[in-house]
Amino acid sequence: MAQLVQSTHHASLDDYERIPHLGFGVREMKAEAETLLPRLGGRRVFMVNSTAQGGGVAELLPGLITLMRDLGIDANWLVMQAEEPEFFALTKRIHNLIHGHGDADLGNGERALYEEVSRKAAGRIREHLRPGDILVVHDPQPMGAGALLRQEMDITAIWRCHIGLDDETDETRAAWGFLEEWAGPYDHSVFTAPEYIPACLAGRATVIHPSIDPLADKNRDLSVRKIVGILANGGLVRTSSPTVTEAYPEIAERMQADGSWAPATEPEDLGLLFRPIVTQISRWDRLKGYLPLMQAFVSMKETLKADGAGLSPERRRPLELARLVLAGPDPKSVTDDPEGLAALQEVREAYCALSPDLREAIAIISLPMASRRNNALLVNALQRCSDVVVQNSIQEGFGLTVTEAMWKHAAILGSSAAGLRQQIRPDLDGCLVKNPEDPHEIAAALKGLLQDQAQREAFGSSAQQRVHADFLVFSHVRNWLRVIASTLELRYA
Repeated sequence: MAQLVQSTHHASLDDYERIPHLGFGVREMKAEAETLLPRLGGRRVFMVNSTAQGGGVAELLPGLITLMRDLGIDANWLVMQAEEPEFFALTKRIHNLIHGHGDADLGNGERALYEEVSRKAAGRIREHLRPGDILVVHDPQPMGAGALLRQEMDITAIWRCHIGLDDETDETRAAWGFLEEWAGPYDHSVFTAPEYIPACLAGRATVIHPSIDPLADKNRDLSVRKIVGILANGGLVRTSSPTVTEAYPEIAERMQADGSWAPATEPEDLGLLFRPIVTQISRWDRLKGYLPLMQAFVSMKETLKADGAGLSPERRRPLELARLVLAGPDPKSVTDDPEGLAALQEVREAYCALSPDLREAIAIISLPMASRRNNALLVNALQRCSDVVVQNSIQEGFGLTVTEAMWKHAAILGSSAAGLRQQIRPDLDGCLVKNPEDPHEIAAALKGLLQDQAQREAFGSSAQQRVHADFLVFSHVRNWLRVIASTLELRYA
């Protein structure tokens, strides 16, 4: 089926404009919309992706669609659903191949499966469409369905690809060879970086960076009391004091020494309010670099035990007290990522093999997904109480978790993956490691950041300004209006 998702985002244009540091961006967006909206001719816009929660696209769409509606566009969000689990296993393979990893042997069986599911999905999406509509299809999962609908209906179709690799390999050639026939029917395509555009779409693609919504629950400002209340309600801190709001129905869980799950404050409080905290929050995905990050943190701790006696207390103490928090969604809740459980199992095995003192310094956290709002608030609070936010991706299409943390004035440690390079200016907005699979390089960068509070503050200030200038939802909406208007003009010229 194709599910029509109702956005839970309640902020209006007036809400943004009342905030002094956001007002200019809103007014710029309104002014440009006045010139572009007549070119849309009142057409409806349907954004289609493959999941309503988990992952950057699901995070991005609510604010984007809400602002489009406030500007007078009939914008809608459809989620493509498929009953065949092997289909999402295939699209995950394609996702990995576009990132340069995995089995490149895609044959007739895979093509038949993709076409069969795409035809079913197209039939279900068609029920929501009428001639003249604009269909914006996100990523490979619904790409085939969108292509079929463009061939069968008088609609305008744009494919939005959020992933890519700044290199051509056997794996990427296999992925684009598989997808090329489905790319053909689209009127236009949109990528996150120019390096990601394949030869089959050269000349008919535009670059749009993703964005964050500053008033979304994941990004809005939080007072100290609200941060503590959210952490307490979500089970991430222990408190003996009453809170204004009630505990969440589902709370965060922490991996225990035997690999089982228990409340996150077991066997002891995480120390989020007192310890130096290093945090990575992502999907459970091998390409997110969780394992080498854990190995790097272990290396830093072991080096400190062996050689830390000569350090001054002010340089030794932050390393001694530092805790690593690796957090991700309950993988069973992310239906379009069948590798999530397998990736988490690898993290579990590595964690359980550690000595007790190292396990005590590392917290593997599963964040509940039953309530999108509660999950977003937990991520917000967790990032705000972190001294260093890491995104150690082996490959990354863009990495909105970095954008979110930059907006919160966090010190960022990222890899040199292409998507992260679009955001983090090295030694200005944060640190970039050259090899995200080298624990020693990561450990050295972590050590330097934890020991230098002034550097962390400088990085945080620059990072926040960077997001304000380039990666907020107002510029994102403006870019989309330009692309839609120009695509319609070429279509109906």
